[in-house]
Amino acid sequence: NPWDGKTVATVSLAGRRRIQQALRASKRASVVLRQLSRARRAEILERITSGLADARTEIVDALIMESGKPRMFAEQELDRTLSVFAWAAGEARRFDGERIPLDGMRRGEGYEGWTRREPIGPVLGITPFNFPLNLVAHKIAPALAVGCPVIIKPSSDTPITALILGRVISEAGAPPGAVNVLPMRHADIPLLLASSVIRLVSFTGSPAVGWRIKKQVERQPVMLELGGNSGTIVDADADIAEAARRCAVGGFAQAGQSCISVQRIYAHERIYEAFLDALVHETKQLKAGDPRRDDVTVGPVIHGRAADRVMAWIGEAVAAGARILAGGHRLGDGAGNLIEPTILVDVTEDMGVCRKEIFGPVVTVAPFAELEDAIGRINRSEFGLQAAIFSQRLDHVQQAVETLDVGGVVINDVPTFRVDHMPYGGVKGSGLGREGLRSAMREMSVEKMVVVKRA
Repeated sequence: NPWDGKTVATVSLAGRRRIQQALRASKRASVVLRQLSRARRAEILERITSGLADARTEIVDALIMESGKPRMFAEQELDRTLSVFAWAAGEARRFDGERIPLDGMRRGEGYEGWTRREPIGPVLGITPFNFPLNLVAHKIAPALAVGCPVIIKPSSDTPITALILGRVISEAGAPPGAVNVLPMRHADIPLLLASSVIRLVSFTGSPAVGWRIKKQVERQPVMLELGGNSGTIVDADADIAEAARRCAVGGFAQAGQSCISVQRIYAHERIYEAFLDALVHETKQLKAGDPRRDDVTVGPVIHGRAADRVMAWIGEAVAAGARILAGGHRLGDGAGNLIEPTILVDVTEDMGVCRKEIFGPVVTVAPFAELEDAIGRINRSEFGLQAAIFSQRLDHVQQAVETLDVGGVVINDVPTFRVDHMPYGGVKGSGLGREGLRSAMREMSVEKMVVVKRA
């Protein structure tokens, strides 16, 4: 438990024999799922949704205990997961190919054509600790909707919620082997990556591990949802109070442990001081502490190593000239993994807190004079997941949309915004492919062309 350091549970790790069993089960389930009608796949997904709702108390408590997620966000994560499976059920009923008008060329006169979307086959999903339920759902729900079995390797820090989800899926009547949840040693993951049974690898986690997996996989397609150090622009005409409120929540909720947490803020020089005052005020309204409490917004980071790293990066920034405007301390509560929401100013782009993904409750704020400068500073990052701009000027919004080198741009809200069925993914070092239910279903299926010559 990241909050108090106590053992939550003991989990058996899958060895080589269990891994091979899971691969064989997944291969058998692939045949069964492929033959299920859309209606039957949708009904399984609907029963999973109901089963998760029935297990609400157990799941929320597990999320809090194993990840340190504040109760309000554990409840939100479960609600999002319910919507993921419910939406997947709807997509399962209607997802398919398209009609191709072959007579658009004279050579195609007298022919009809259409495409089918067929399941790619068994999927390997590797998931991180920060959303131990919802990010697992983003592997499983689209896979089942399109007819693919899944092997899940959950985070070693948070396997309990994934195991509960696996039980719910089994109780919902999914075919045997349709979903296998395998906590395992990192050293055994190559056994899955090297298997010819696995037809697609979907990884969410750190860039270093993700790109290493990409090199290890020779033939299968790979989906990578990796890191980010999301930039947010606050323009001169922005609603300062609203921008500050949203940036505080987007940067510090869940201790900043999200790939799209607000990390770098660029405020126009005309409103820079006013924005800082508002951001400090909003930050002080956030309560850090015991994640079991209903009023806590900022809980602990996942473990002591993460807390050590975040504090070291803050220290390096201050030593290089940065100034702490709020926070900056590690609190003694619980197991010592609680860090105050921290605002840094007088930063430079080469500091680790700006250049890397901090994955902690830290934001930096810097002024800008011209929009091109703010956009350029965001684009100089090795990452490109999501970015945001608060502005009332249509030309500035259009410029940001057209020139920000990221996978998604959010206007008048923070880059932390995500609705689970929207396309989601990054460019550059932030990954490959797109999640979001329909987008993931396209990644997890193959297109087959059908041509019929009319009599």
